[in-house]
Amino acid sequence: KKPPPAPGCGFAAPGAASLSQLVLSFPHRAFFWLVSLLLASLIWFVSVHLSDQEDSKLQYGLLVFGAAVSVLLQEVFRFAYFKLLKKADEGLAMISEDGRSPISLKQMAYVSGLSFGIISGVFSVINILADSIGPGIVGIHGDSPYYFITSAFLTMALVFLHTFWGVIFFDACEKRRYWCLGLVVASHLVTSGLTFLNPWYEASLVPIYIITVCMGVWAFFTAGGSFRNVLKCLSCKGLAGGREGCVPRGVPVGSVASVWASLGLPWVFGWDGCSRWGSQRSRDGGDDGSGP
Repeated sequence: KKPPPAPGCGFAAPGAASLSQLVLSFPHRAFFWLVSLLLASLIWFVSVHLSDQEDSKLQYGLLVFGAAVSVLLQEVFRFAYFKLLKKADEGLAMISEDGRSPISLKQMAYVSGLSFGIISGVFSVINILADSIGPGIVGIHGDSPYYFITSAFLTMALVFLHTFWGVIFFDACEKRRYWCLGLVVASHLVTSGLTFLNPWYEASLVPIYIITVCMGVWAFFTAGGSFRNVLKCLSCKGLAGGREGCVPRGVPVGSVASVWASLGLPWVFGWDGCSRWGSQRSRDGGDDGSGP
């Protein structure tokens, strides 16, 4: 009798592959965002020095102008990176055995958007973290004492938004849906503009999180998600006491495989990993195939 395959292989492979792709491809994706930031900073720096620096209203207007230019340059470089990935994808498809690229467009969009979000979040919060060390005290002159916590929530929203924008943007470029591109750029401009309402945090943070939720739902369905897959994900009871196919026996708790399975990512994005693993065990005599 043929021994059953090692439990969890179907989950460990995609989980490890996704993690390695994310780690290895982060630097050059972040480089595109850094270049856009550098160009926007140069434009703002030159405009400030060519203007009347004693005019506070003019300087505030130039700051708003610089933020808008930064947003537009980020989206331009996102599009440039999409074109670069398409060329690379065509090359990978030509040299592959089955004529298909080993990385899908959705994977590239997700990793690209997350890389933009992480590097954007790092640059947004690094100076704030440096200031939090001291010696100053937040709110000592009547300012809001919630500066650090609101900055943290704002940074988290921007990381999520860049990830969602990446998924929607790449899909819109692939399918030539220009109105989707316009909505992505417009929502990015609105999000950036709302930050100028600080320190009136209720007027900035709440709308930004509404935009984040809307973009997250849009990106979810764009990536191929469905309510049926969400219900499958939620019906999986987790690591302990759950159905056998959800997290296979023998998978170490805390491993990439267990995290991949327990988060429900295979179901959410339309990959029926449990069914494939269960049917494989059934064919090999591991069980009666009555798993999910």
